[in-house]
Amino acid sequence: QVGAADRLPLFRLMVKILREYELGMESPYYAWLNSMPKLFYNGVAMSDACFEALPPYVARLAFNERQNFAYDFDALSRGGVPLSPETTRNEDIAKWAYNIALTRHQVVIPAVEKKISPLADMLNHGTYPNVEITYDDQGNCMVTAMYDIPAGSPLTVSLGDPSNPSPMFATYGFLEDDTPGIFCKALEHEGEMQELGYGFKDMLFGTQTGEISAQVWDVFLYKLLKDNNDENQTNFLTAVRNNDEGTKQQVAQQYFPYTLQALKDHVDGTIGLINQLIMKANTYDRTTHPRVVIIIAHNELVKETFEKVQSQ
Repeated sequence: QVGAADRLPLFRLMVKILREYELGMESPYYAWLNSMPKLFYNGVAMSDACFEALPPYVARLAFNERQNFAYDFDALSRGGVPLSPETTRNEDIAKWAYNIALTRHQVVIPAVEKKISPLADMLNHGTYPNVEITYDDQGNCMVTAMYDIPAGSPLTVSLGDPSNPSPMFATYGFLEDDTPGIFCKALEHEGEMQELGYGFKDMLFGTQTGEISAQVWDVFLYKLLKDNNDENQTNFLTAVRNNDEGTKQQVAQQYFPYTLQALKDHVDGTIGLINQLIMKANTYDRTTHPRVVIIIAHNELVKETFEKVQSQ
């Protein structure tokens, strides 16, 4: 399976958690495990109906999280791990353990080692973290203040890039109150993004002001040039890659009315789509779809941000 090696450290953590689960009260981690949530709101826990009520980008991220669990559960159910068959074949218990591992681990060595420290697990995420977690050569977990922290302040760590909350929503199942930006939802421009050397984290709309990142303008312009086989296509691509702001601005000014219209059409269309998704989510029975609340909250955040962009 593609990416199996990268997932191996998380698989090991899942197996460890399941082993401690089997030990019950005899496990030294019993109190910690017993405090873990039984209900998760991330992509692993979502149903097909959840994905259908989400915008395409975050739906894809959430689905990928669920698919990764499916791969690991398949490996678990094949045996070869120090667990009883009753545990390895119980998808609900396996999903619970996987979600604990997924949402509470710290990366020690990327793609090689992940660890969980129950005490450090008490730290919450913060857009502007004030502590960082490290491990020494003996495996001891250390929490270090990044600056002087006033007494009584919560200790926070970073769980991901705060400028683009969609990956954290898909992985952890929560929304930040103070996220500064969201992806502009131009998933259909992914090829152009890659050609220009941009990622999803660059393609942002500001949640507070509706500010449009420069990269969004670049991608929409480049898409127009490509679609029309314009002679300036190669010049613009080269200018972006070489950070040639002079040439970029020259081309941008020439085509600004067309780029602006393309962006307006995208914003208007996305708002229409989000309204449909919110209406769809509101038809769900919340007793059988408990994650609908956070799905609607996510969609409302997108709608409010796009409306601020629209007002510009």
